[in-house]
Amino acid sequence: MALEITEKNFDELVVNTDKPVVLDFWAVWCGPCRMIAPLIEEMHNEYGDKAVIGKVDVDSNNSIAVKYGIRNIPTILFLKDGEVVDKVVGAVPKATLTAKLDALL
Repeated sequence: MALEITEKNFDELVVNTDKPVVLDFWAVWCGPCRMIAPLIEEMHNEYGDKAVIGKVDVDSNNSIAVKYGIRNIPTILFLKDGEVVDKVVGAVPKATLTAKLDALL
């Protein structure tokens, strides 16, 4: 299962890693978020040793969403060395997500 990123573990899992990070900003009530959830899980299973693949529940971790200016969900951020280097808003095909991650590896 993709990592649950919270305000408590954010620094440990996102800021203090040397791996690329994929953050899926989502909410339980969001239909398109549920559509891409299986893709995020697949990416976690495929890239888990090479990248941090995590999910941020915007309702429970609002400060992280505010920090990154998340206004629409799902939003998927791609980070390298703690900086946002790419972003996708809305439900997209898995190939779009993996291509962006592959570019960071």
